Amino acid sequence: MIAVTGAAGLVGGNLVRALLAQGRSVRALVHHDRRALAGLDVETVPADLTDPVSLQKALRGADTVYHLASTISISTGNWEELERVNVIGTRNVIEACLHNNVRRMLYFGSIHAYQQNPFDQPLDEDRPLLTGEHIPPYERSKALAEMEARQAPDRGLDTVILIPSAIVGPFDFRPSYFGAALQLLAKGRIPALVRGGYDWVDVRDVVEGAIQAERLAPRGGRYILSGHWQSIQDVARVTAEITGRPAPRFTIPIWLAQLAQPIMAKLAQVNGSQPIYTRPMLNAMNSNPHISHVRAARELGYSPRPFQQTIADTLDWFSHQRGAHHHE
Repeated sequence: MIAVTGAAGLVGGNLVRALLAQGRSVRALVHHDRRALAGLDVETVPADLTDPVSLQKALRGADTVYHLASTISISTGNWEELERVNVIGTRNVIEACLHNNVRRMLYFGSIHAYQQNPFDQPLDEDRPLLTGEHIPPYERSKALAEMEARQAPDRGLDTVILIPSAIVGPFDFRPSYFGAALQLLAKGRIPALVRGGYDWVDVRDVVEGAIQAERLAPRGGRYILSGHWQSIQDVARVTAEITGRPAPRFTIPIWLAQLAQPIMAKLAQVNGSQPIYTRPMLNAMNSNPHISHVRAARELGYSPRPFQQTIADTLDWFSHQRGAHHHE
């Protein structure tokens, strides 16, 4: 039996579907939102990363645990919550795995936990984690959480670490920040683009890489699961080609977007929308454009699909969701 924390998120919803397609039995640990799991043949159990007792109960009888759950933060003032969920929460999951004699844990980290410079060299698994007080809270929490996962094998838990880049794809029920932005872009509701880009990866490729790692990775193995670097302009162009709606004409430099960011966040609060250019999103656009998945390709047969296909499938999924809502 496979237990998945954060099963109702973008990666979780896709991972659970892929595991079920292999005929495996899945227990989904959920906090509040269960939409991503509706209609699936899974056992769902309530669990809270900050409550060790609930985790020990939820992981009873699990052979393998995929630990996906974390808090993604768009503000800079909530270190306590990030530390409680991402760092101490990961420690609690490790304790619960040890308590229940789990065979293997697969921990999902973040590329933003790694030092991005030097920019002229590919970022790979040997790049140091970010350390120090000056690091933004989300990045810092993911770096500390990954340190917990790296120490787990010494404590007797076979652990493998997976490090995806910016994830995008279907079954994005919440939706993710990028999913929300992509929908706005498709509807022609984004006034200006920002200069910059990300390494984007299809959630289905991340899931496939993770399942391969569960089977093939050595104890303590660490794999970057990245895709393709594309600028925000590339994303807008591909989206325009798919929707037939012209891309935004204006592009502003990141520093200007960063200056405007507090105003945008306030406006979003007032009209109840998601702020599109959040501070972490803008910081991430300054990340290393050369993120290497050579190790995953070599050891796991990892091969991410074309970016255009990902955007087309994601937009298609969102439009079917909207259609489904209209018919209800």
